[in-house]
Amino acid sequence: MKNIYAGAVVLLIEVVLQSLWIRAQRSGKLKIFQEQKSYGPMIDVEKKASTPSMGGIVFIVISVFLCLLGAADNKIWFFAITCGIVGLIDDGLKFFRHSSEGFSSLKKLVVQVIISSIYAVFVSVNHDINLWGGVSSPVWVSIPLMIFLSVGLQNAVNVTDGLDGLAAGTVSLSLAAVVIFMGELNYDTAAALGMVLGFLWHNSHPAKVFMGDVGSHFLAGLLFALVLFNGSILLLLPFSFLFGIEIITSAIQIFSIRKLKRKIFRMAPLHHHFQLLGWKETLIVNRFYIAHILGMALLYAILSGALPE
Repeated sequence: MKNIYAGAVVLLIEVVLQSLWIRAQRSGKLKIFQEQKSYGPMIDVEKKASTPSMGGIVFIVISVFLCLLGAADNKIWFFAITCGIVGLIDDGLKFFRHSSEGFSSLKKLVVQVIISSIYAVFVSVNHDINLWGGVSSPVWVSIPLMIFLSVGLQNAVNVTDGLDGLAAGTVSLSLAAVVIFMGELNYDTAAALGMVLGFLWHNSHPAKVFMGDVGSHFLAGLLFALVLFNGSILLLLPFSFLFGIEIITSAIQIFSIRKLKRKIFRMAPLHHHFQLLGWKETLIVNRFYIAHILGMALLYAILSGALPE
């Protein structure tokens, strides 16, 4: 029960601090709004352009506090904070440039690979990591696999964060799946769930705040580390189902445009395709939640049948 209480306390702290962050921006003391991409769907542009951003800064503040209390598992939260700082730098560049572009894609990828590599080596040297179930993973397999999945998840959560409540809600469902898999709610997962649900309180449609790259990178790092230390490396595949679909469709679209000179989707990532088909934002988000739940269950079942326990 104490972990449930801890999660509830973190939820309340997130709601309150995020409210203060929103109020500070609305009052004019801070004006950190998200620059809209000129190549986006151009739907509700004025409304979204006036919505406060970088809500993920509150994630970092709370996480540092949890680590200082000594209750949290630092090896999990430190990686999430590090990923969040990468996103924060990206957001900062956008803010000061008054542009929708921060890091160049290549520079961001290099930074993501570096921090993921350092973390993967640290984890492999200090901890036994399972590939799936009770199957241990040799270092020459686990390190490159962790780097690939970590970098992929950071970018996948980032591209998923395009509709009110989509990324935060999907991450919360993934965290719930982690709890179901473990059969118990430990402190770190409870705190993570409380934090994400507290943010979703403000981020649900119509969003009062966006998480920014700082938030999406932080949540990706947090989900990665929680799954890694509460399960196995390959569990990231089912628990990241929707994020994988979003980034794969983006990759397909880019390849098709550059090599085939045609579009597969009206726009990528996939949620924008449905926007341009005329689906309401809330309808897309709710149906993507359902797809994520079903996808996690199906992919977990497939992997469980295909891989040894």
